[in-house]
Amino acid sequence: MRKLILGIGGMTNGGKTTLSKSLQELLQDSCVISQDNFFKDDSVVPVDVNGFKQYDTLDALHMDRMMADTGLWQEDPQSFMTSRGLAVKSTASEPSNMKDEEEVIQVKVFGQLLWFERPLNSLFNKRYFLQIPYETCRERRSSRVYVPPDPPGYFDGYVWPMYLKNRKAMEETVNDIVFLDGTQKREMLLSTVLADIQEMLMAIQR
Repeated sequence: MRKLILGIGGMTNGGKTTLSKSLQELLQDSCVISQDNFFKDDSVVPVDVNGFKQYDTLDALHMDRMMADTGLWQEDPQSFMTSRGLAVKSTASEPSNMKDEEEVIQVKVFGQLLWFERPLNSLFNKRYFLQIPYETCRERRSSRVYVPPDPPGYFDGYVWPMYLKNRKAMEETVNDIVFLDGTQKREMLLSTVLADIQEMLMAIQR
């Protein structure tokens, strides 16, 4: 069984979710583990000196739980996906030791802080970062409804400065990131990532 783990990160509203879900729809036996599902309760998320909730830090996330889920997927991808209601090719009638050389199972883990959890970052076969211009990011963010909602001044007072800070740290500590233009059409982004996946799978076969 051939397995790939793709890290799809990027700035807020850069297109991470769209790309990940599109890949999941196209790729058989694939699943998404989203960083957004591991945020701590809002009541324990720290605040900065301006009173803004610091969601863009590792302290706001249960990264241990995210790592645990990724580990469960690595140990038994089919059981992991079945337990979450995701379809898999093999059935219960097939022997557990059956080898399927053509079977490909992939997991996409995405979020803005993937690169700073070293054990997780080390698992990725490929790392992608979706980026968009400031104005596009601000416009997209303002059109979305968050729970809890963004307080006045949150984007310019916290979100964008934290993106710049995390981006700088990422570029200083993480290698081999493929930067993608989040303003490109979905089909173009998909074709880029799918071509990489095909190349990686061919390398695994050798």
